[in-house]
Amino acid sequence: MFFEDRREAGRRLAERLPMLRGADVVVLGLPRGGVPVAFEVARWLQAPMDVIVVRKLGVPYQPELAFGAIGEGGIRVINGGVVEQAALTGDEMRYVERRERAELERRASLFRAGCPRMPLAGRTAVIVDDGAATGATARAACQVARAQGAERVVLAVPVASQQALHVLLREADEVICLEQPSFFYAIGQWYHHFDQTTDDEVVELLHRAATGAPQPQPAAGADPPLRDEDVRVKAGKADLAGHLTIPENPIGIVVFAHGSGSSRHSPRNRFVAEVLQRVGLGTLLFDLLTTAEESDRANVFDIDLLAGRLVDVTEWVSRQEHAVGLPIGYFGASTGAAAALRAAADPRVHVAAVVSRGGRPDLARGALVGVRAPTLLIVGDLDYLVLDLNYQAAKAMSCEVVVSEVPGATHLFEEPGTLRRASELARDWFTTRLRAAPASAPAGSA
Repeated sequence: MFFEDRREAGRRLAERLPMLRGADVVVLGLPRGGVPVAFEVARWLQAPMDVIVVRKLGVPYQPELAFGAIGEGGIRVINGGVVEQAALTGDEMRYVERRERAELERRASLFRAGCPRMPLAGRTAVIVDDGAATGATARAACQVARAQGAERVVLAVPVASQQALHVLLREADEVICLEQPSFFYAIGQWYHHFDQTTDDEVVELLHRAATGAPQPQPAAGADPPLRDEDVRVKAGKADLAGHLTIPENPIGIVVFAHGSGSSRHSPRNRFVAEVLQRVGLGTLLFDLLTTAEESDRANVFDIDLLAGRLVDVTEWVSRQEHAVGLPIGYFGASTGAAAALRAAADPRVHVAAVVSRGGRPDLARGALVGVRAPTLLIVGDLDYLVLDLNYQAAKAMSCEVVVSEVPGATHLFEEPGTLRRASELARDWFTTRLRAAPASAPAGSA
């Protein structure tokens, strides 16, 4: 089952909760992505709605991997296995927790706008999210709800991994889940549209829930794209999954290279892709590794392997209908940025522009001097270690290169407005450089 967006997921989820209609229920959305889902559930149940604020604790240098989560009221959940595997020290864990605790308190204050938390004592708490991958965040939310006096805790999600459900069934009195796939990589892979939910949208939905106003419908879009489809790309012996979008009158194609622990379903990269598509840029998001290859963590950091895949995919996309002759750019995040820079230095392909977001260009090592394409290195000004690595890399490059700091951003650009700002910087870089680039010939042509 695929969901069109979070609204549809919420409506489908609500249909599975008839036993709660008329009960003493409070619907609690997990910000940010769970709130649009929770809004539909609360409206159908005719129940009050609030947020339950928790924060994932990410491993330094690989923040997509959670070693735990924290919630309001001092709740703290730690995954000892991840802590041991990542060899985390107490100081590293405390640093991450201090930072996330500050963000948790900021969000709680912003979302409630000075209003107190909705009382849960003696009531049924229905905790809603847009999906559960590891279950760490939802687990913390269940514990927070119990600590606040909930008599019964129901967790409702459209989709979850079987691993997460195994954990969550021990935390909630009941778990409602529409889809429990045997293979689960990312929540976004089960949604056709999985835009990042903003703080402003959360505040607006909470206001609408309190006043009884309906959720606004998405604005009518522009002309449909020429192509918007899942594709399979042959890269060496590997068969890679991707999604190709080419809008009307395209000015170029941007190929995405994601970082470790991510995929073509990454909500951050999909958000960036939609910003680029709105100005006439085609996008190709694809998985750099097969499912079997991902199980070996060494492959995730094999920059030579990833760059070779990117070269093969670039040659493939240059031959596709509506893409022939269009200039090509690379957008890389984290370790994917190193692969993008190494591929951009490969003489087999002509790349007109490169953008790195929170990248590790240092992993491209000796290839940096061979990059010919104008390169923009976007880094959060609070991502101190990675920021220094990017400035060092810029000194080693001989092409046009700019380091652009996004104020208030850490490694994942989760802070309000930071991902949008990074996307706008990427948009402007690609539109100016790709428009000025000469048309490229398809691979294999004379």
